[in-house]
Amino acid sequence: MSPPLVEVRRLKKWFETVRGLAREKVFVRAVDGVDFTIARGETLGLVGESGCGKTTVGRLLIRLIEPTEGEIRFDGVNLAEVEAKKLQAMRRDFQIIFQDPFAALNPRMTVSEIIGRPMEIHGLSRRAQRDARVGELLEAVGLRREQLGRYPHEFSGGQRQRIGIARALATRPKLVVADEPTSALDVSVQAQILNLMKELQARFGLTYLFVSHNISVIRHISDRVAVMYLGKIVEVGAKAPLFARPAHPYTRALLAAVPSLDPRRRRGEAVLEGDVPSPVNPPSGCRFHTRCRYVMPRCIVEEPPFYPLDDGRVAACHLFD
Repeated sequence: MSPPLVEVRRLKKWFETVRGLAREKVFVRAVDGVDFTIARGETLGLVGESGCGKTTVGRLLIRLIEPTEGEIRFDGVNLAEVEAKKLQAMRRDFQIIFQDPFAALNPRMTVSEIIGRPMEIHGLSRRAQRDARVGELLEAVGLRREQLGRYPHEFSGGQRQRIGIARALATRPKLVVADEPTSALDVSVQAQILNLMKELQARFGLTYLFVSHNISVIRHISDRVAVMYLGKIVEVGAKAPLFARPAHPYTRALLAAVPSLDPRRRRGEAVLEGDVPSPVNPPSGCRFHTRCRYVMPRCIVEEPPFYPLDDGRVAACHLFD
């Protein structure tokens, strides 16, 4: 078995801020010690409530922001230790698709310039070859070569996201971080974009970290799923068993909250109640214990490690000790 493309160990990102009239210095623990791997060619879905740290993980993975602690190994290299000059050269191997297709594209650049700029920066081809490659990428994402001279405002939201995908593929990356790429789109367009991403993955041998709060989207596109809560990953495993038999109480409650049109469906778990605690001062022990119906005294004082399950999943819950 080949080593994973991405290995993350004890990854943390604390943002410094101030609180109150006294201007007290505090830290927002956006990501507070996460571990996961992504195999070559797979899609790892990262799901959780808004504010749990999903987007921060994605940006840390490609070093758009600097980690506070931990290791990010990409193809065997620890990105946290790579110098700026070498990191610049490595960036062609990992790209990102942003959430908002309206804000992600420069309105003063044509489609040809937007897609071709990453190739120009990395010196991947000469002008004539670059123009041909840009045309190929535009057709690969379902647009026409005649549209290369147009500007972003001349396209719909779904078309702009296709341009963003083409730009991400311009450097022939190994890893693509997709940061909620369908959340700003209509439902019918969402399905088209998801199917396009799966087609491109098979065609170009891509590896995805797909970040989303939408359970249905994660279920459609992922091979494995990591569930995140308040800066921590609480469950990781293959998609099918995780959705069929969710293990962690948070995962169960998250799936129970998904609306269903089937009147015969019974919710096995109560919908989540209460608010997510502050990441400035997270609860001791298990961070989910303030909202968990199965809380035990041990959960309040002892942080649970990952416990292995019979089907290959792991869950950070004392119920499985």
